[in-house]
Amino acid sequence: MTKTQTPPTVAIETQGCKLNQADSQALARRFAAAGYTVVDADCPADVYVLNTCTVTHVADRKARRSLRAARRSNPESLIVATGCYAQRAAGELESLQEVDLVLGNTDKAALVQRVAELRRDADTPCATGDAAEAQGIAHRTRAMVKIQEGCNQVCAYCIVPKVRGRERSVPPEELAAHVRALEAEGFREAVLTGTQLGSYGFDVPGASLERLLESVLNETTIPRVRVSSLQPQEIGEGLLRLWEDPRLCPHFHLPLQSGSDSVLKRMRRRYTAELFAQTLELIRDRVPGASITTDVLTGFPGESESEFRETYAFCREARFSDMHVFPYSVRPGTSAAHLGDRVDPVTKGRRMEMLLSLARGHAADFRRGLVGQSRPVLWEERVQYDGAWRWSGLTDNYVRLYADDPRPLGNVITDTALLEERGAYLIGAPL
Repeated sequence: MTKTQTPPTVAIETQGCKLNQADSQALARRFAAAGYTVVDADCPADVYVLNTCTVTHVADRKARRSLRAARRSNPESLIVATGCYAQRAAGELESLQEVDLVLGNTDKAALVQRVAELRRDADTPCATGDAAEAQGIAHRTRAMVKIQEGCNQVCAYCIVPKVRGRERSVPPEELAAHVRALEAEGFREAVLTGTQLGSYGFDVPGASLERLLESVLNETTIPRVRVSSLQPQEIGEGLLRLWEDPRLCPHFHLPLQSGSDSVLKRMRRRYTAELFAQTLELIRDRVPGASITTDVLTGFPGESESEFRETYAFCREARFSDMHVFPYSVRPGTSAAHLGDRVDPVTKGRRMEMLLSLARGHAADFRRGLVGQSRPVLWEERVQYDGAWRWSGLTDNYVRLYADDPRPLGNVITDTALLEERGAYLIGAPL
C-alpha cells in the first residue's frame, strides 16, 4: 500500500463491553494525534480497525462477519483486528484473507505505529499521546474512562483474565486529570469502566473505588459520572452514600449470572443469591429511583432444571430494569471448558427465551413506572424514530427516550417530562 497525499482516514468499529469502547476512544485519539482523520465506522476509510470481543462463540462469529464486510466495503483498505479475540486466538484471525494485521490487547499501544509502517505513512507523525481531539468522536456525549484492567477472580466460564491479564489500576491522579480534559473537549458524561471496578486501587497505596469517586466529584465539574459495573459484595453503605451527589447517575449494573447457589459455586462466583438480594434491597433503599440491570448466563454445564428454576424465580423477584441474557458458550482456556454434563442446545434455547420474556416484561414495567416523572436527560443526536426525526437521549437512570423539539439539544442536559412508553422506549418533552 502506498502513502496517500491527503491525511489518511481511519474507521474504528467496537464490539463488546464498555472497556472496549474506552480502548477504542483512546485509539481514536492516538490516530488523530498521528495525523489521521477519524471517521465513523460505517464510512469508507483507508484503515479499518475492528476492536473485537470474545466473550462467547457468537462474539467471535460476529467479529469474523464484520471483518469480511469491511473488506467488501473497503477493498483497498488496511484491515486491522485487535481486542480480545485477537488476544485469545490471533492465528484464527490471521488465517482470514480479509485481514492484514492482527494485534491483541497487549500490543494495542503499538497499533498506530504498525499501521503507519504498513501503509508507509512515513511523513505522518506517530505520536501516541491523547492530546489531539479525534474528529470521529468529538461529537459524542459520553466518554469511556478506563480506571482499571484485568481480573484476578478467574470465574470458571470466563475468558477475560486470559485476554485482559491480571488486575491493575490506573493512578487516581491521572484519572481526575483525564476527566477534566474530557470535559474541556465537550463531553458531558464520564463512564468509569474496567473489568473489576470494585477492586480498583488494591495495587495503589491508599486508593479505592470510593476514594476515586470522591476525587472525581471533588476535582472535576463534569455534569455526569456513571459507574459501569459492580459486584454485589463490593457495594456497601460507604460507597452508596456518594450517590447523594446527583452527578452520580443512579444506574447500577450487577452481573448475577445465576440465581442458584450451587451453580454460582461451580462458576466460582464470590457471592450467594442471598447476598445479591440483600444488595438489591440496600441500593433501592439508599438510591431511590435507581435502575438495576444485570447479566444472566444460562446453560452452564450441569445446570439442572431445578437450578434453572431457582434462577428464574430469583429474576422474577428481583425485577431488574433490564437483563442481558446469554447462553453458556465454551471458551477454550477456561476451567468450565473441561466440564461434562453439557446442557443441550434445545434446553438452553428454551431457558433463554423464558428469561428474555421475563426481562422484556420487567423492563416495560420499569419504563411505565417512570411515566409522569421528570428526569435529567443527556441528548445525543437527531435520529429517525417512528417515522420522524427526533432527539434521542438517555435519562440519568439509563433509559432511552425520544422527543420532538426544535431546539439544538445535541450534548445538552435538560430536565425532561416523561410522557409515555412507546415500544421499548419512552417519549419525553424537554422542559
